[in-house]
Amino acid sequence: MVKKLKLPLVGALTAVVSVLLVNLGNPGNMGFCIACFLRDTAGALGLHSAAAVQYVRPETLGIILGAFILALVRKEFAPKGGSAPVTRFVLGACVMTGALIFLGCPLRMILRMAGGDVNALIGLIGFVGGILLGVFFLKRGYSLKRTYNVSKTDGFALPVLSLGLLAALIFFPAILLVSESGPGSLQAPVYIALAAGVIMGGVGFLSRICFSGGIRDGFMLKSFSMLSGFIALLVVAIVGNLITGQFSLGLEGQPIAHTEWIWNILGLGLVGFGSILLSGCPFRQMVLAGSGNSDSAITVLGMIFGAALAHNLSLASSAAGTTSNGRVAFAIAAVIAVGVAVYNTFFSKEAVA
Repeated sequence: MVKKLKLPLVGALTAVVSVLLVNLGNPGNMGFCIACFLRDTAGALGLHSAAAVQYVRPETLGIILGAFILALVRKEFAPKGGSAPVTRFVLGACVMTGALIFLGCPLRMILRMAGGDVNALIGLIGFVGGILLGVFFLKRGYSLKRTYNVSKTDGFALPVLSLGLLAALIFFPAILLVSESGPGSLQAPVYIALAAGVIMGGVGFLSRICFSGGIRDGFMLKSFSMLSGFIALLVVAIVGNLITGQFSLGLEGQPIAHTEWIWNILGLGLVGFGSILLSGCPFRQMVLAGSGNSDSAITVLGMIFGAALAHNLSLASSAAGTTSNGRVAFAIAAVIAVGVAVYNTFFSKEAVA
């Protein structure tokens, strides 16, 4: 009984924490969004010059550190890597491109739905479709090959970097860029946001929850246990938003969202497909990176690179909709992702151990 309730409890906890963060200052329907938070962090480091989205998000650092702490405490910190790191970096950038066309990661997709944003519900069609395309390749042998034990230095790299950024945020904030208006200026208190991230990193590590993996398992293995966590997240977040007055059903006027439904579908389709190719959604990649997986750390760095590129080259969408550059970037990223899938399914001759 306890095992059956684990994932619904994780989903409910995620909903409560997310609604709380929005009430304490985070942007609407953005208690957690890996894509948005990495974008803001990239801006704070000067990797892009979009003044409205610059802030080192403590939640993101907390997710990495929470997973790191749990892995150490449970003696499960065993750094691994070496599975096509450059390919993973590129796929991470592709996933971020899709997420910033939609304006959110899979976790924010659910939170947007819970806030009444019908655009996110439309985007869910693409997310599921992208996962189904990924399942097509998985069933035919797609793989980025095995990982290997690597040095603890590799495993410690991202948690140590996160600690450094946290120290800068708390003790030397003047060296970081911070938005004076826009989404980057909307912030929950630092220590509460950090604690929320640590909690999410810990429960993410313990539960192995993955927003693309749950749907993949439903189609491939007929296992729907992880989906119970998503349903609990959606239901509890809806209730929380109704109680706090943050629920507004409709297409128009939703916080940090646009109504170009075909691009909501395509953007999340790329996120779902790329997540399957990477064996984990953006949230799962963050948790794995914190617990010592250097391949996931490379993927996270790829997402940060993708976020910087998106805002430097005007690829990211806004409330006004997508950009012409963003639509071209989507086409390029989609071709790259399909190319990676085709090559590593039908043409890569390396034996899978």
